[in-house]
Formats: sequence, structure tokens, C-alpha cells
Amino acid sequence: MGRIIAIDYGTKRTGVAVTDPGQMIASPVETVPSHELMNYLQTYFAREQVELLVVGHPRQMDYSESESMKQIRFFVDAFKKRFTEIPVEWMDERFTSKMALDAMIAGGMKKSDRRVKGQVDKVSAALILQSFLEKRNNLRR
Repeated sequence: MGRIIAIDYGTKRTGVAVTDPGQMIASPVETVPSHELMNYLQTYFAREQVELLVVGHPRQMDYSESESMKQIRFFVDAFKKRFTEIPVEWMDERFTSKMALDAMIAGGMKKSDRRVKGQVDKVSAALILQSFLEKRNNLRR
């Protein structure tokens, strides 16, 4: 069984999270400059077996798509052409940035550490991935 990788794609930075090989636990991994994401993923896939990419799907409160979807779709289309063997799934990412910040505060992370660019992005990716795992597990019951 391969890992599942999730991304919280942003115009400047992308948060990355992965599951353990048993696909039970989502963990934040890295924040990658978005223009380097494809190369980062290629390197990651060379050393780890990955069977699925989960992409955060930003929506407005009324469920309409956010402005950033144009860039995210461009990335996903390029990903599908380059990594034809890895399927892509979408996961609603509303409120993940706020939830990530709350989780970092609850976990005792210092304010100075929370201000480091990218901390919220990779925790958001982990929350997206955890939500995906919970949804998938509920559907299997």
C-alpha cells in the first residue's frame, strides 16, 4: 500500500502532507515554493510509493470556487500529464488555514514560530489529508 500525499496549493507556497504507508495518519511534511512543486513531487515519488494525490479545493462560503482555482486547475492538469499513474482527488479546504492556526496555538507553538511563512500551509495540507481519510473511511462503513 502506498502513501497518499496532499497539497494546499498557493500562488507562492504549497503545503505538503503525507500519510504513513498504512494510510492511517496524516502528517505535515514541507512547504515548497509553488514554482518548484513538480520537481519536489518527482523527487518524492522516486523514493516513496504514492498511490494518490489529494488537492485542496478552495471554495467560497456559497460553495462557488475561489479565484485561485484557475491556477490550481493548471497545476492539476500538468500533474496529470506528467504523473499519469497517480490519480487526483479533490477535498474541500474551507477553513483549513484557520483550523491550522488554531491547532498550532493549541499545540503550544510559539507565536514567533507560527509567523514563519509556510507553517500554516503544511499544517493545512495535513488537515486536508486528514479530512480526506475520515471521509473515505466513513464511506467504507
